[in-house]
Amino acid sequence: LMWIDGVGGYLVCLGDCVVLGQGAGGSDVDIPILGDLSRRHAAIRRDGEGYLLDPVHEVRVNGRPTCQVRSLEDGDRLQMGSVIVRFRRPHALSATVRLERLSHHKTHPSADAVLLMADTCVLGPAPHSHVVCRDWSRDVVIFRTGNTLHCRSAGPLEIDGIRYERQGELTDRARVVGEDFSLNLEPCTNDAADS
Repeated sequence: LMWIDGVGGYLVCLGDCVVLGQGAGGSDVDIPILGDLSRRHAAIRRDGEGYLLDPVHEVRVNGRPTCQVRSLEDGDRLQMGSVIVRFRRPHALSATVRLERLSHHKTHPSADAVLLMADTCVLGPAPHSHVVCRDWSRDVVIFRTGNTLHCRSAGPLEIDGIRYERQGELTDRARVVGEDFSLNLEPCTNDAADS
């Protein structure tokens, strides 16, 4: 989970394939949703620079039922039972996407949106940012190097109390503070569905 002060909370999924389903106790889904859908309702898989939807149970894409694997495009509306999310790929140079809640159903733990992170995730004031942070003066980028996450900014930043000039490695419980921004990371396991 990534908590951005003054902006909101985001469930960040790092896998190439994520399963969406019921957030009931004992479920082993990546994106647990508290709603009337199956325990393992659908999967979304990154395929190169694009994404594929694999409906395990009926999913409506832009109002049309689909039961076959199909590609997803920016702006597609996915409906699983009464749960509705929008698939957004706001940044043309990044394969990271955002799943926005359009229905009242929440994830567990509750998050404002879900980020399916590829190599980079842009946080900043521009409308093409993965997370729009209107009050920030510049972009902050979370990026992967091997199996670790790093944070980069045009100015100095602190990660867990240590000052870095432009970038530094993130821990799984990192606290990042910059000139006009701050955010926290905390691990989220599938056990959250049991609580």
